[in-house]
Amino acid sequence: MMNKKTNWIILIVISILIKLFSFFPGAVESVYSTGIYPVIARFLRILFGWIPFSIGDIFYGVIIICLIYQIISFFKKLFKKQLGKSYFLAALKKSAFIVLLIYIFFNLLWGLNYNRRGIAYQLQLEVKPYSTNELSQLTQLIVERLNTLDSSSRTERNQLHSKSVLFTRSAQAYQTLKDKNPVFGYPSPSVKPSLYSYLGNYLGFTGYYNPFSGEAQVNTTVPVYVRPFTSCHEIGHQLGYAKENEANFSGYLAAKNSGDPAFMYSVYFDLYMYAASELYMRDSTLLVPLRESLKPTVRKDFRDLRKFYDQYQNPFEPYIRKLYGNYLKANQQPQGIMSYNEVIAWLIAYERKYGSEVI
Repeated sequence: MMNKKTNWIILIVISILIKLFSFFPGAVESVYSTGIYPVIARFLRILFGWIPFSIGDIFYGVIIICLIYQIISFFKKLFKKQLGKSYFLAALKKSAFIVLLIYIFFNLLWGLNYNRRGIAYQLQLEVKPYSTNELSQLTQLIVERLNTLDSSSRTERNQLHSKSVLFTRSAQAYQTLKDKNPVFGYPSPSVKPSLYSYLGNYLGFTGYYNPFSGEAQVNTTVPVYVRPFTSCHEIGHQLGYAKENEANFSGYLAAKNSGDPAFMYSVYFDLYMYAASELYMRDSTLLVPLRESLKPTVRKDFRDLRKFYDQYQNPFEPYIRKLYGNYLKANQQPQGIMSYNEVIAWLIAYERKYGSEVI
């Protein structure tokens, strides 16, 4: 009994210390995000990276099976009238213990990165509100980039149907970026195809990071021109950029600086969707001529992407998105799903500092 009590005390104390530490972004940045975490992340990639499939996905699958088993067991006991006060009390204690364990391991292995100063601090960017005119000019610039890259990217993109080529080039993109800024170093690279790619099409995700195994997973069933930026985005999470806007910006910098037309097209393709949606909400009349100036082949890519997702529409996706949005809000991202769009503010801050030629 005393041993169990000690375990509870240890878990509660560790949880409190983690929470208190998270209130100091400067300490998190220097001690954890750029100190302890890179060692943990690399260790996990070395430990699991050589395995061709995702250990994290297997872990998730086992958890789901265990949950289903527990639900079935609950209803069996319910029908047999075997549920009493002691059962619910034991279940509550067990659940609380598991939640504490998950909280501790989640934060120590990766989650504390939500509380770091982050990429703006590292690159000394002043991220602040932007005008509609700035947004319109950025959207115009993205359109120009897409039109310029259209032909050359189509020549290169067919090679990216190979998962190994896609992931190798993603790692190379970060190596190129690291040569310009060492904070983006990505040793022992490891990106893997998701075992749940088809399920992801129904749930609306193109990639995700597993904080417990350090693995980045990419949905490799989506159109090939979407995959490069997704891969670079997930590597951003591996580097400790937990917030979606930061992972987006990290992925943007890697893909843009890669020199690979397929990667550059992919990132501008994604950025256009963010910028266009923001501009539409502010002044839809400004978006129309910009959208029409996209080359027909580029517009076809957008139509094809919509058609791809249309075939997977289902009544559960809105609830999944809402649940994920709440998760983001609980982790220092008050805009929820719209946090992804905030990369536009980072781009404009980057443009203000270095000029439009860097975009």
